Amino acid sequence: MTELIVSNTQSGQRLDTYIANNWDEGQSRAKAQRAIQAGLVLVNNKVVNRASIRVNQGQRIHITTLPSIDPDKIQPRDIPLDVVYEDEHLAVINKQTGIAVHPGAGHSEDTLVNGAIKRWPHIKDIGKSDRPGIVHRLDKDTSGLMVIALSTQAYNRLSEMIRNREINRIYSALVHGIPKRRKGIVDAPIGRSKHNRLKQTIMTDGKPSRTHYLVDYEIGDFAYLKIKLETGRMHQIRVHMEAIGHPVIGDKTYGKNKKFPKLARQFLHASKLEFSHPITGESISLSSDIPKDLQEALCRLN
Repeated sequence: MTELIVSNTQSGQRLDTYIANNWDEGQSRAKAQRAIQAGLVLVNNKVVNRASIRVNQGQRIHITTLPSIDPDKIQPRDIPLDVVYEDEHLAVINKQTGIAVHPGAGHSEDTLVNGAIKRWPHIKDIGKSDRPGIVHRLDKDTSGLMVIALSTQAYNRLSEMIRNREINRIYSALVHGIPKRRKGIVDAPIGRSKHNRLKQTIMTDGKPSRTHYLVDYEIGDFAYLKIKLETGRMHQIRVHMEAIGHPVIGDKTYGKNKKFPKLARQFLHASKLEFSHPITGESISLSSDIPKDLQEALCRLN
């Protein structure tokens, strides 16, 4: 982590400009913005997500790291994509577990984005340069349905629909224990942990986050849930389920070291997407069965 202290002559600069001008590795303003958006920049020990705020004399700016991926170097690769819907404006992918959505630390050429720009080369100019076409994401070890924009018009509208909660996203999850309430809402703000920068946590000054859950059925000491996202924060379902005492089984980050035999990842699958087509208005409803590894986990319980 690098610490910078704002001088009198630097006071009043935008945060992204200040970082770009003072980071000793000569990072660009665009890279500074991505670091801020990712929650990797603290001002006086508080995470700040707005690149446009003005810095003041004496403030301490901590930078955990800066994104190392150069958008211009993202290469097309033959990454298998299970495309379940496609037209000229958008595609819906049934993402397999174990694949990261976009390039980042440890994953530069083996991501869904690398496969997407191989199949649809023109999307390199759609959306954010380091994650072209991506309007929402799934964790590396979460499988299931996600949308990719194939036109700028669709990207802009889909991004707006995500913000306005116009896309219905349903997940299937298996959790430890049986919730006392068969149906409920977890309403708790989420932000990046100040103690572990790789984790999200519930915090009073975090971003508003709401998760709806329904107990579909019980299997011994476990519950199979249908979960609906009202917001889409990083790791939201996993953080919220842990917070109510029912972590997702197989979750190595938020599962409190609770292990599940022969399951290499969290039992979380994006099983349904419902939305109106961003251009035509047509109703789209797509479902995905849980993959083989999760089916096998259920069989072992039964």
